[in-house]
Amino acid sequence: MSIKEVIVPDVGGGDVDVIELLVSVGDTVEVDEGLATLESDKASMDVPAPFAGVVTEFFIKEGDKIGEGTLVAKIDVAGSASDVASESAPAPAAEAAPVAATPPAAPKPASPKSAPAAASSNSSFVDSLYAGPAVRRIAREFGVDLTQISGTGDKNRITKADVQQFVQQRLSQGGSSSGLNVAAAPVVDFSKFGEIEIQPLSKINKLTGEFLHRNWVSIPHVTQFDSADITDMEAFRQAQKAKGVKLTPIVFVMKAVVAALKAYPRFNASLDASGTNLVFKKYFNVGVAVDTPNGLVVPVIRDVANKGLLELAEELGAIGKKAREKGLSPTEMQGSCIAISSLGGIGGTAFTPIVNAPDVAILGLSKSSMQPVWNGKEFVPRLMLPLSLSYDHRVIDGAEAARFVTFLSGALQDAWQVMI
Repeated sequence: MSIKEVIVPDVGGGDVDVIELLVSVGDTVEVDEGLATLESDKASMDVPAPFAGVVTEFFIKEGDKIGEGTLVAKIDVAGSASDVASESAPAPAAEAAPVAATPPAAPKPASPKSAPAAASSNSSFVDSLYAGPAVRRIAREFGVDLTQISGTGDKNRITKADVQQFVQQRLSQGGSSSGLNVAAAPVVDFSKFGEIEIQPLSKINKLTGEFLHRNWVSIPHVTQFDSADITDMEAFRQAQKAKGVKLTPIVFVMKAVVAALKAYPRFNASLDASGTNLVFKKYFNVGVAVDTPNGLVVPVIRDVANKGLLELAEELGAIGKKAREKGLSPTEMQGSCIAISSLGGIGGTAFTPIVNAPDVAILGLSKSSMQPVWNGKEFVPRLMLPLSLSYDHRVIDGAEAARFVTFLSGALQDAWQVMI
């Protein structure tokens, strides 16, 4: 046997939850095949097998909290399934049994909740609850007291579904802290109306949906629409393409956005957790939404202000490929100042993107088209790019948003300005 260890790669600092084991002891795995799925408060990611072989031991189980460098499993790179069955199956079987079996949730002990405050504070009890960091964050965002929820997960673990169900029940009862009295979603048997097919949402779909819902209901959105004349910019881009230099339109937009952030610093800020202070950022990181087979992700390009167009194009291409191959780490999706969502390659004239908190604005790009533009003497054909700027009205007022998008339009019209 030749045993090699698999450890957790960079997960962006802090601990993450083990939400699923994708293989079992005795399974043969290929290089880059997923061994386990981890979940942070930003996204889920798989721990890939760095080499092919047979899994001989697992050192983690569902519900564990682990971090970078944690030993995940051991793989016999020279063994076979029969080797594992005869040599190492008995020992790991006992280890893996609790992972595979999910016993019915037992009622939570009553004593901790009924204990006097002097013996144990509510804060310390919340800390002792069996809930992962992603679940705790969602609970904080919705103002949910975890002590009021009975977990349905393994060992009474509180899951995201538990929190969501609790919130839905409160909303349907008119008990939302936001004052919203939302009726419960109807339960419909769609099969009564015809043939149906049920497909579960991907993990990315679920996470994205949760955060978008939070952002939509907690942020007062306004969207400012405009268009930018990119005729000269496109001419310059095509001239560079003829020379073998490939520059995507979005890199010009990224540079123009940074110029606008510098001119209007409130767009490069975030509300702190208390909601009473504004944190102004001195760096310029831009999130770019990427459409992947598994759903939408938003990797972040850092230090855009100090990078040239070609460097940005290369970095954007590399991180986009990584996103589509499920290779992004949570760190690569953190730290944005503003996000860009481009649907120009698909179509449409405008849309209302949802602000990606803690950012206070997001820019939507639709499909550019040739339009007649009056130059003071006559109509001339110009290539116009539709812009949709959604912003957090708690931080930014309408006049400032209009100035921002006007500045941005002017920067895109002058291709030389965005290259500075």
